[in-house]
Amino acid sequence: MEVFRHIVTSPRRFVAPVLTLGNFDGVHRGHQAILGRVAEVAHADGGDAVALTFNPHPVAVLRPDRAPALITALRDRIGLISGTGIDVLIVQHFTAAFAALTAEEFVERFVVQRLGAKRLVVGHSVSFGHERRGDAALLTMLGERFGFAVEVVGPIRVDGHDVSSSAVRRAIAAGEIGLATTLLGRPHRLGGRVVRGKQRGKTIGFPTANVRVRAGMLPPDGVYAVRVRRAGVWIDGVANIGTNPTFGDTGRTLEAHLFDFDADIYGARVDVAFIARLRGEEKFSSVEALVAQIQRDADQARVLLATRP
Repeated sequence: MEVFRHIVTSPRRFVAPVLTLGNFDGVHRGHQAILGRVAEVAHADGGDAVALTFNPHPVAVLRPDRAPALITALRDRIGLISGTGIDVLIVQHFTAAFAALTAEEFVERFVVQRLGAKRLVVGHSVSFGHERRGDAALLTMLGERFGFAVEVVGPIRVDGHDVSSSAVRRAIAAGEIGLATTLLGRPHRLGGRVVRGKQRGKTIGFPTANVRVRAGMLPPDGVYAVRVRRAGVWIDGVANIGTNPTFGDTGRTLEAHLFDFDADIYGARVDVAFIARLRGEEKFSSVEALVAQIQRDADQARVLLATRP
């Protein structure tokens, strides 16, 4: 997948482009349906499947006080989109000036003149242009004016749940890891770098990788069964999110104990996938009590992960 950082500076014209646009935060199952349909339609006609996304999130620019927590970092979003069959991803830098374009100006200047789209595939809740006045109905009308077809996908429901980025955020914030997995179509995962912590885990028999997350939405404090990907290999483990209240710490951390693994990975980039929430974070009366609970957590995580391919 080719990635361009601005519509205007994308260095080539596209072949019979089929276009979609959206934030695609989380690249959940609704997004996957849209992006997959774009690829299907474009490739059937020998054309380019093109997706346009925005960074930073438009609300973060227009109403910073109401900006949603991002499910995934931009780097991870790009990686996930690349797996949907999209040929070209344009990451448009979103600014106040860009936001001032009317829906009609945006479509004529960028969709028609710059990208030359002959067909658009969009989600049912798509919004664009000044004050988000552009929607699927307006896009269809503009398509009739400018000569491009519009296909609207969704809403998408899975196991009785409406799929949306807002629904994914609510599930993660509530620690409902199973529901988040259902909506995303995969476990929620975050990327980061392994940094040096206080080395307590090693002294109590449970060495941990202290992961400094780049960006993205952490689940609530607690203990989780996880899988950690390092150098393309997934390793089972158990992780704690929180402040380590037994030791009186205050900073929030993500620490993962990896099963049957003792390599030095300080400085390595890893991905942490959350498979299940085991319990909330607790303050224990002694280090011995904490160690006993960690052992129970690790045993529970091993059993649970053995049932999850």
